[in-house]
Amino acid sequence: MLIGYARVSTQEQDTALQMDALNRAGCQRIFQEKASGASRRGREELARCLGSLGKGDVLVVYKIDRIARSLFDLLDILRHLERVGATIKSVTEPLDTTNSMGVFVIQMLGAVAQLERSMIRERSIAGQIAARERGRVPGRVRALSKEDEAALVAEYLAGGITYAGLGLKFGVSAHVAKRAVYRATKPPESLKRQRC
Repeated sequence: MLIGYARVSTQEQDTALQMDALNRAGCQRIFQEKASGASRRGREELARCLGSLGKGDVLVVYKIDRIARSLFDLLDILRHLERVGATIKSVTEPLDTTNSMGVFVIQMLGAVAQLERSMIRERSIAGQIAARERGRVPGRVRALSKEDEAALVAEYLAGGITYAGLGLKFGVSAHVAKRAVYRATKPPESLKRQRC
């Protein structure tokens, strides 16, 4: 059986291109998700997809980097496929895991994709450092001015109003109101944990 897997990294992205290609490839069942591929944690559809594979099944992906974001992750998935007697196929790359040369090619593609992502990340970090040195702060402009944020926090601390109420009063979302309160009342480490 041909079983497809499609993934995009964020909720804003669309899997339509991958879904169309997987349908054209003849997939009888397709798992799709919108989640970061940095780790398998949090990718429930991938876990379900891999769990559904059996002897003779073919896992079909649009590109090999849609299923694994690191060489180690890819090797782990390939070992799982070998254990259950399944193979993998990419609709945009000439891959065939039924022989040792095909497995080697997939491993090389995985390594190249990982190198490319690392280089992009390094360039991005270097750009952020250069921007900071020029006095620019990376990221979005805050929805509230410092004065409005201080007033919002003071009102919250006075009690009797919800984040949603504060958001309505100050013309922002409840989430923005909550983040403003957290910035003023929680240690910086807790804010980093929330973003993850």
